[in-house]
Amino acid sequence: QVELVESGGGLVQAGGSLRLSCGTSGRTFRVYDWFRQAPGKEREFVASITGNDFTDYADSVKGRFTVSKDNAQNTVYLQMNSLKFEDTAVYYCAASRSFSTFRRRRPTDFESWGQGTQVTVSP
Repeated sequence: QVELVESGGGLVQAGGSLRLSCGTSGRTFRVYDWFRQAPGKEREFVASITGNDFTDYADSVKGRFTVSKDNAQNTVYLQMNSLKFEDTAVYYCAASRSFSTFRRRRPTDFESWGQGTQVTVSP
């Protein structure tokens, strides 16, 4: 299992911004997803990007979050703007070598995961 390395979480006031990063240890995947999990809730889909830059977003973050990647740096990003209290969660990046995972939004489809990074939005 390839370990992905996340960074960029923290504490921010509502309305603020954060950028999460996910390093892929030099490996290339077909699909990269971001998921999040709040206390007492199931892990939920946030955003996705494919190797050829197709993207997908959960309705709750559309227009506020942007997923991107830098192939040269082997890094996937999640730019989060206009953060809300309800965005508070542990955020995880995940990667799959199968393009069929795109738009399925299922955590169980992904074989590689990061350790998670806490994002806390104060009201």
